[in-house]
Amino acid sequence: MVENKNIDNAAELLRELVSLKAYSGQEELRTDFLTDYFKQKGITGERIGNNLIFRQPDHDASKPTLMLNSHLDTVLPASGYSIDPFNPGKSDTHVYGLGSNDAGASVVSMIHTFLHFYNNPLPINLMLVLSTEEENSGPNGMRLLWEKLRPYVDMAIIGEPTGMRGAIAERGLLVIDGMAKGISGHAARNEGVNALYIALEDINTLRSVRFDRISPTMGEVKLTVTQIMAGTQHNVVPDHCSFVVDIRPTEQYSNSEIMEILQPLVKSELKARNLTNRSSATPENHWLMKCTAQLGIETYTSPTTSDWMRITCPAIKMGPGESSRSHQADEYVLISEIEQGIKGYISFVSQLTEIID
Repeated sequence: MVENKNIDNAAELLRELVSLKAYSGQEELRTDFLTDYFKQKGITGERIGNNLIFRQPDHDASKPTLMLNSHLDTVLPASGYSIDPFNPGKSDTHVYGLGSNDAGASVVSMIHTFLHFYNNPLPINLMLVLSTEEENSGPNGMRLLWEKLRPYVDMAIIGEPTGMRGAIAERGLLVIDGMAKGISGHAARNEGVNALYIALEDINTLRSVRFDRISPTMGEVKLTVTQIMAGTQHNVVPDHCSFVVDIRPTEQYSNSEIMEILQPLVKSELKARNLTNRSSATPENHWLMKCTAQLGIETYTSPTTSDWMRITCPAIKMGPGESSRSHQADEYVLISEIEQGIKGYISFVSQLTEIID
């Protein structure tokens, strides 16, 4: 049972975290604070950069390990704040401020869940990982951590504001810059090779592409051409035409594989802006899926990415708060949502242990 004092403590912890600036890559204050917070409870974690890892005292390598992960960093404050984003004042029903919803509420809920089970013998290991640089996809957050953690983590809950619904899939993002090259000439004399026409042919080809493998949760890979630019003046045949392709992959294809499929189909040169924003999906018959079903947790496919794309083990994305509040002015989370988060995580871990035991 979660006592009211634990809810109050979690809300107060979140207020303290909000007061400490933690822009992506500048999370030192929060990491230092949480290191001391756990030390006062007799718990020493492992620090890698500004990331923190905590394990139970009876951690047993022969047991499967569940990672509870959320991120400490925030974006810059949006314009339009009517309150101080770091010292917004105290409310009996809300915690206001930058990062309170995304993803501070998940952080404090996971901390209290970890503390709840800390000394309890379980058929699984609980590992609490508080990572950084999630908002800017930086190199020193989960991308760095996963190199170390990969052999030791079997499954994960990624803490993000989902209203405690379970995201069992997450679409990736692949943005491609296309460049068609021609030969310039005078439009009146029918000279040159029109790069715009080359691009239009390629765009028409891309428009007709269908990817054979269909995701059971996300459906087809979605491909849309969203921008095109060519020409300098009305009477010059353009020798360059650039266009942008927005692709929302599923777990059925890696971003590199999509590039390998598309490039031979067109004359234009295709360059991916980033190959790391991959799609994720929870395996259909995994313990995590069974647990969500047994607890009656609503599941959905998330349109946004998270640190889930940085890890390779089965995972689910779930946390208190609402995604619609993220990165908005006067960001907030309800204290009742923090309560829902702590209770929801504890119920999930408890049910998961019954499934595995």
